[in-house]
Amino acid sequence: MDPKTRNVLALVVIAVLVALALWQALPLDQKITQGLDIKGGLSVILTAEPLGAAPLTEEAIDRVETILVERVNGFGVSEATVQRQGANAFLVQLPGVRDAKQALAILGEPGKLEFVDLGSITDTATIALVSRHLETDTSVEATDLARLDESAYEPFMTGEVITAAQVTTDQYNNAAVSITMNATGSDIWGEVTTRLAPTRGQVLIVLDGIAKSAPSVQEPILTGDTQITGTFTFDEAKRLAAVLQSGALPVEIRIDESREVGATLGQDSLAQGLTAALIGLGLVALFMAVYYRGLGVISWFSLLTFAALFLGVLAFMSRLGAFALSLPGIAGMVLTIGLAADSSILQFERFKEEVRLGKTFRSAAKSGTRHAIGTSIDADVVTLVSAAAIYLFAIGPVRGFALTLMIGITIDIIVMTLFTRTTIVLLAESVVAKAPALFGMKGGDEHA
Repeated sequence: MDPKTRNVLALVVIAVLVALALWQALPLDQKITQGLDIKGGLSVILTAEPLGAAPLTEEAIDRVETILVERVNGFGVSEATVQRQGANAFLVQLPGVRDAKQALAILGEPGKLEFVDLGSITDTATIALVSRHLETDTSVEATDLARLDESAYEPFMTGEVITAAQVTTDQYNNAAVSITMNATGSDIWGEVTTRLAPTRGQVLIVLDGIAKSAPSVQEPILTGDTQITGTFTFDEAKRLAAVLQSGALPVEIRIDESREVGATLGQDSLAQGLTAALIGLGLVALFMAVYYRGLGVISWFSLLTFAALFLGVLAFMSRLGAFALSLPGIAGMVLTIGLAADSSILQFERFKEEVRLGKTFRSAAKSGTRHAIGTSIDADVVTLVSAAAIYLFAIGPVRGFALTLMIGITIDIIVMTLFTRTTIVLLAESVVAKAPALFGMKGGDEHA
């Protein structure tokens, strides 16, 4: 493949990527997830500490994460997240949560798993609440997820008796959950299931006061080895198994930081951040056009390509649930605008410098941009390593800054390689030679 065809192909690839990115990203307010500091809600950093002399093991931390995820899901809010931060800390974000005091109380509670004879509940309000919750699962609004009144039911057994829980399949190859109990639990379970089996009575499973499941007893179970079956999917079975084996927190939870963000403040901050980004982009574009003339116009398209790809990646990550736009993230985006402009400037300056040294426009464009890209990549890699270190070891919102910075650096390398350099080389072979002054060139002998 000759160089010109290869350059045209590179521009075609970039055009396709930009089209896909815009299709993925528009409209922005629907495709890019907004973080807690923009949408409003509660952000909490929790640190796990050992109970007494017991060591803080990786298994205990994993169990804490499982329990926290279950509790966060119980709030019934969209985009609630639990993120591991460092060795023993967790960042919990609850967008839209307004009762911070209750949320903090639930997150820090030791945890209580209870088994209740559903037929023993006589309070009609409690029965209605349980029925509604079990029918709609945890996807209903938070107002429908009110905790059960502890005075309205009496558990016959707690989660302390569960020794293991895992997802299995029943005789029809449908999802099921198998649990194992200790000797005490087996005795209690045997007595209760023997009593409930003739009427297919239901056992209500309650975690931290919230109804999770109510399986019917099919037959007496005397060994404690129990299989819970139903119409749930494998994902639902996994969640139920996590509930059954989570129980109480195996560590002490300390709330290191809690932060409430108002929705109005968040939206105002978002508007200010986006305004700052647009102003910065406009000033950079104006400077490039005034100083570099025609080459500066190339930088406009480079920055627009960069922005389109950036937004497309953020929208795709939002769709996967791996990204939520935060104010530190916007700061990272603004910074990458400068990095992208720097990459263009390096290529323009090296191109002009090699023309001044007597090279033809064609050869100066090829060698100058190649050397400039090498320098830019070296600088970008250094910044990328620093951003990666921040992302891996920092906790809290600063990780959003590091993530957007890493994404921006990666896209910058793609744009300056496939678009900016390619455009300069193609123009140097035709337009620049005919009107060098238009591109800020004072010399260059195409026949040298």
